[in-house]
Amino acid sequence: MKALTFHPTGGIVAAATTSLPEHVGGVRNWDYRYCWLRDAALTLQSLMGAGYTGEAAAWREWLLRAVAGVPAEMQTMYGAAGERRLPEWEVPWLPGYEGSQPVRIGNAAVEQLQLDVYGQVMDALHRAREAGLAHVTESWAFQRELLAFLTGAWREPDEGIWEVRGPRRHFTHSKVMAWVAFDRAVRAVEAYDREGPVEEWRATRDEIHAEVCGRGFDTRRGTFVQHYDTTEVDAALLLIPMTGFLPPDDPRVAGTIAAIQEDLCDGGLVHRYRTRAGVDGLPPGEGAFLACSFWLVECLALTGRRDEAVELFERLLALRNDVGLLAEEYDTTAGRQVGNFPQAFSHVALLNAAYTLGARSARSSSPSPESSAGP
Repeated sequence: MKALTFHPTGGIVAAATTSLPEHVGGVRNWDYRYCWLRDAALTLQSLMGAGYTGEAAAWREWLLRAVAGVPAEMQTMYGAAGERRLPEWEVPWLPGYEGSQPVRIGNAAVEQLQLDVYGQVMDALHRAREAGLAHVTESWAFQRELLAFLTGAWREPDEGIWEVRGPRRHFTHSKVMAWVAFDRAVRAVEAYDREGPVEEWRATRDEIHAEVCGRGFDTRRGTFVQHYDTTEVDAALLLIPMTGFLPPDDPRVAGTIAAIQEDLCDGGLVHRYRTRAGVDGLPPGEGAFLACSFWLVECLALTGRRDEAVELFERLLALRNDVGLLAEEYDTTAGRQVGNFPQAFSHVALLNAAYTLGARSARSSSPSPESSAGP
């Protein structure tokens, strides 16, 4: 994770490569050599989990410089030095990795609306507060402006966490992360004495929660769905118990995990969603998504299925290359890694799964007060 950090600015890139295919011979070839706010926020959380608060401070400074201006103009990604112009273009004179074309430079997702990014940024900055990072006035002012924008924007459809190139939709995960943004703001007021319209934030948080549980849930099957007005599921829904949107023992969480295992698992590994459904506007076909597979590890651990969690975790570790690195996806048919490499998202999810397994193992092995009491 340190190797993906640009030291002069603190920016954290998603991967070191461009156009390594998610499906060999296909068109899902993207340029990942930029700083996605989502990926960087998740990376930051994993670093702080290991005590790297210096990196957290550097990233916060990078963020405030990169997003200078109004939150409505905040981009999904920036260059490592904070560059804003990242136009996507194709390189027709290059044959591509094993004939996978096109080769792309830049990324058109920079122009998308991805509402989950706002929640991810708010959560990262909240975790920085919990880690004891010194308060910076500009940071809280930025967060308040972000929430002011999100107060209206959360109702809009967006391209979502998977940056679909099809029509915008009301993605359930995006709404959940909007809930996260307001939840973390409320916590900042309650626990850290930050100033803000907390009653308005509570009301918005409750409204989002009610809408997601109503419109984003399939009562017939007992699972949350990818977006409103569909029965398809999405691996991003595995994040629901990890964000605190619902507790792990909620039956709706159990139903969602079961539906994802039934619909999206291939040999135990997890696909993001069923690409044949056409939601992303691209031809079907890609590998199992390694980050999503680690999310399943966490969900299994959180719901008391530790043996299954450990088994899957160890299987995922065995997919690493000779120096312990992971790409974005894994082709279960060809038995090889696919996608850009090394991928921050995959390693962040690995680290967080390890933290979750370790924490729950420590709790289960701790002696009870009765057994540890002296004579």
